[in-house]
Amino acid sequence: MSDTLELAPDFTLPVQGGEHSEISLSGLRGTPVVLFFYPRDETSGCTKENEAFTALDSEFAQIGVKVFGISKDSLESHEKFMVKKKLTVPLISDEHGTASEDFGVWKEKSMYGKKFMGIERSTFLIDAEGRIAKAWRKVKVPGHAEEVLEAAKAL
Repeated sequence: MSDTLELAPDFTLPVQGGEHSEISLSGLRGTPVVLFFYPRDETSGCTKENEAFTALDSEFAQIGVKVFGISKDSLESHEKFMVKKKLTVPLISDEHGTASEDFGVWKEKSMYGKKFMGIERSTFLIDAEGRIAKAWRKVKVPGHAEEVLEAAKAL
């Protein structure tokens, strides 16, 4: 990433667990935001990642950073996932994949020799002006939420 920070792509999407039924990234200006894109609700790695961000939710709130998970799952799927796993981080539904494409996380993946399209686990720390301050691609879950919190504290 260059010295000049890139403006994060704006979106307006439905959100589960927030105070509004829709959320716009531009509507959050003035507040730093963490967006973590994950492949699917109810899968092992995605559950661990959501649980890790939930465990640190109050620490992000203390430094004034809003955290959102985002996947192509429906709001109904997000709601069940949040209730079942007692998650507190609001989850955004990107069913049509527009935000995933705009952020460049919709990628060709491969499992057991089979190629398919899916979300590449990625996280973006967006500053109060709406610029991408830091991006993590091909995220490995262990320790990741803690690393994002440390970067957010440095904003």
